[in-house]
Amino acid sequence: MRNQFGFLIALAVLALVAVTSAVYTVDETQVAIVVRLGDPLEGVKSPGLHFKAPLMDHAILLDRRILEYDSAPAEILTKDKKNLVVDNYAKWRIEDPLKFFRNVRDIPSAQARLDDIIFAELRVELGRHLMIDVISTSRSGIMAAVTERSDKKARDYGISITDVRIKRADLPKENERAVYGRMRAEREREAKRYRSEGQEAALKLKADADRKKTIILAEAYRGAQELRGQGDAEATRVYAESYGRDSEFYSFTRSLESYTRSLDERTTLLLTKDSEFLKYFGQ
Repeated sequence: MRNQFGFLIALAVLALVAVTSAVYTVDETQVAIVVRLGDPLEGVKSPGLHFKAPLMDHAILLDRRILEYDSAPAEILTKDKKNLVVDNYAKWRIEDPLKFFRNVRDIPSAQARLDDIIFAELRVELGRHLMIDVISTSRSGIMAAVTERSDKKARDYGISITDVRIKRADLPKENERAVYGRMRAEREREAKRYRSEGQEAALKLKADADRKKTIILAEAYRGAQELRGQGDAEATRVYAESYGRDSEFYSFTRSLESYTRSLDERTTLLLTKDSEFLKYFGQ
C-alpha cells in the first residue's frame, strides 16, 4: 500500500514538472523563440501564454523594445589629420528574432557586433570631414549617413539600428594643453591689442579735450577783454559827458575826494598860500 502511495506521489510530481515545463509566458515587451535540442524552431511567439514540448524545448525570451548601445570613447582621425576622442551611442532593436538568435544568440554578443559595425562606419565617415565639420552643425548629416550604413550592415544579424549619435568629441589629452595654450596666447594678444587701441583712443580724446579747453579759455579771455574795454570806454564817455556839462563842479568834487584821501590827523602839509590845492579853502 505504501509503495502504491509513493508511486502515485512520484507520478504526480512528474506530471506537475511536465506541465510546468510545457507552459511559458511571454511579456508584452518580449518575443519568444522555441529551441529544440539547440536548434530554433520556425515561428516567433507573441506575448501571451504558450506551450512547448516538455524537457525537449526551451523558450528563449528576447526584448523587442528599442535598446541603447553605449560605446567606449575611442580616437578617430579626421580629414585634416586631427585626432578626436569620440564617445558615441546608438539606438537599436531586434528586427528578426530568428536571424538574431542564429547569428549572435544574445544581447552582449549583439552589442559586441554593433561595436565593430558602428565604429567602422563612424571612422570612415569622420575621415571624410574636417574637424570643424564634426563639431559644427554638419554633425547631423554625418550621423544620418553613419546610421544608414550601419543599419544596412546590421540587418544581416537581425538587428535594426534606428539612430547613432556622438555624445562627445574631444581632443586627446596631449593635444588639449597645446590647443588651450594657443587659445590663451591668442586671447592675450587680442587683449593687448584692445588695450593699446583703448589707450590710443583715450589719448586722442584727451588731446581733443585739451584743445577745446584752450579754445574756450582763449575765447572767454577775448570776450572778457572786449567787455572790459567796452566798460572802460563807457566809463570814460560818462566822465567826459559829466565833465563837459559842468567842469567847475567836476573839479570841485575831485578836489573834495583829494582832501578826503590826503588830509587826516597824521598828515602834515606844507603848502604856499596861493597853492592850487587850497583854492577852494579861500572861497
